[in-house]
Amino acid sequence: MTRTIRLLGAALGAFVGLGLSTAGGGLFTGVAYSEAIVAAWTLAWLIVGFATLPYMTTVPAMWLISQVQQMSTTEFVASVLGLFVGLLLGLLLGLPLAHLDGPLGTWLPVGISLFMGLGMMGLTVAKRMDLMAAAENIGVVRRSSDDPAQRAGIPQIVVDTSVLIDGRIADIIESGFIIGNLVVGRFVIEEMQHIADSSDAVRRNRGRRGLEILSRIQKGDRNTVEIVDDEAPAIAEVDAKLVHMARRRSRLILTNDFNLNRVAELQGVRVMNVNSLANAVKPALLPGEELRVRVSSAGKEQGQGVGFLDDGTMVVIENGARLVDRDVDVTVTRVLQTVAGRMIFAQPRAG
Repeated sequence: MTRTIRLLGAALGAFVGLGLSTAGGGLFTGVAYSEAIVAAWTLAWLIVGFATLPYMTTVPAMWLISQVQQMSTTEFVASVLGLFVGLLLGLLLGLPLAHLDGPLGTWLPVGISLFMGLGMMGLTVAKRMDLMAAAENIGVVRRSSDDPAQRAGIPQIVVDTSVLIDGRIADIIESGFIIGNLVVGRFVIEEMQHIADSSDAVRRNRGRRGLEILSRIQKGDRNTVEIVDDEAPAIAEVDAKLVHMARRRSRLILTNDFNLNRVAELQGVRVMNVNSLANAVKPALLPGEELRVRVSSAGKEQGQGVGFLDDGTMVVIENGARLVDRDVDVTVTRVLQTVAGRMIFAQPRAG
């Protein structure tokens, strides 16, 4: 293809050289050795055409094709729609200006059309994610992912730092309750490394545990763990980066962070909260059921004792202060669900 373009360029160059040399009665008429000069002139134009035509045709075209191929479907559609809207606005704004006299009436509408077209194209590409989200929310389009895993229907679960530091996620994954690929941003790993390098011993241990949990999950065979680069370097906050990443993927975030939970839900991202899962799998108890619990300490109110079930649920035992450090049979009187979790009130069984 390139060879053909070069030969065509050589022919065009020679044609232009001959045309220029004969223009106006002959460019080199009356000059000594005019035939040799014309031949050299034509040869020079032939070489120029042979060397430059590919860079004027195929090279820009191939570069443009490669750039379009690298664009995602969302970017391409946004750029085309933006260009169309911009040209339409430029046409509407340029019609009155076309009645101006002189060059302004000719070139000003063209300039405005180009400015509006390129400007709108840039704006729509920059805001493509928000525009796509709005179109999805009103049911105009349905997102099609470029990721093979997403096209196959495999959820892409974005993992927050708090889940890895918490540690329970490893056991949950090994139990088979998490289905999908886990996506961990490099900025999450960098955050855990920063915590692991802290001078505070508690924070340092939490950071190291997070890194160990991530390594444990990677070595397991239940779920694929994908480490991805920062997809939003312009965004400074980690929570905002996570929400941005989730919106580009399966709209799923795995977290224990209450604030991130609220922010993600407000932006249409589904949240998988390990604390909510832990509360959901606790056994349901009804008033009148009997338990056996060890009274570990006295309660806040006078005469009360406090014990804990195997899952950590607090049991407040009326008149249980005298039974500290003893295993007793109790009867549930009421169950209270609080923000911190579930509390069970009971009293020692008679007899």
